[in-house]
Amino acid sequence: MYRFLLTPRWWGINLFAVLAIPLCIFMGTWQLGRFEDRAEAQKEAERAPTAEELKPRPLGQLLPVDKETSGRTATAEGRYGEQFLVPGRKLDDLTGSYVLTLLKTDGGRVLPVIRGWLPAGAAAPAAPTGRVSVAGALQASETVGKDGVHTAGGLPEGQLAMISAAALVNLVPDEVYDAYITLNRADAGLKAVPATLPEGTGLDLKAFQNLGYSGEWYAGVAFILFMWFRFFRREVELQKDAALGLVPETGSGPGPGTAPDAGPGTAPNAETGPDAGLDTDTDTDTDTNTDTEPKSDTKSESGRESGAEAGAGAGRASG
Repeated sequence: MYRFLLTPRWWGINLFAVLAIPLCIFMGTWQLGRFEDRAEAQKEAERAPTAEELKPRPLGQLLPVDKETSGRTATAEGRYGEQFLVPGRKLDDLTGSYVLTLLKTDGGRVLPVIRGWLPAGAAAPAAPTGRVSVAGALQASETVGKDGVHTAGGLPEGQLAMISAAALVNLVPDEVYDAYITLNRADAGLKAVPATLPEGTGLDLKAFQNLGYSGEWYAGVAFILFMWFRFFRREVELQKDAALGLVPETGSGPGPGTAPDAGPGTAPNAETGPDAGLDTDTDTDTDTNTDTEPKSDTKSESGRESGAEAGAGAGRASG
């Protein structure tokens, strides 16, 4: 009954199912793990920081920025230099700009510092002069796709699309840290900018996309199993029908457009039989002969009458 499972066609179906089902389970589990990691990071960010985490640390001890050091308070010393505006940033549902000032540290490298936020159209206050010491939340450089990043281009001079070393490398001659800090206390005339979660964490749109993808992969497992059992049941039913003789063999029965053979002892049809044309011709000849026979008799009688008259005339002439 189930020997059809050993046919090449079913070998292919079974091989596909054996390979596809584990792949779908693996991908669904991976996507679900990504979502759980983001949810865990969200809980971690909402948790109140400990005293150790609030304790300021020198910038060099917290680099490079990762999920553990992002948001930690970093300190640095140096002198403020060039200043830029980062437009299109929201704070308290209002759109404005970040005021970014480069801090040249003692090591010669420059650190981007977000001194605060100001409403759109407002003039940015000048940075403090002389040597300063700053403390703020450490943040990783922004990338394209992050909320607030300006990707349209065409910004005027003195403005930046995103806060990153890549955006500043062609604007300043010094080496730039691949990180920035936001001051815990904003300068006069500015509002403090809160720290953001590291990219790839938090329950944002991408997190729920991971959850949706995991559901699609698990649904793929169910679909593969459903189709396999459907093909299997259909094959079993065909086998049963063939065993009962309900499935006609290939090539049996008259083809389309073929007239059925006449049974033994059955006279051929006058219209469709093979001698139909000959019968018609024979009937025609018979009818023609029937019509011409009276004419031949008439000619014979006329000949006999003419001969008799000729003989009588000759007898009178001789007498």
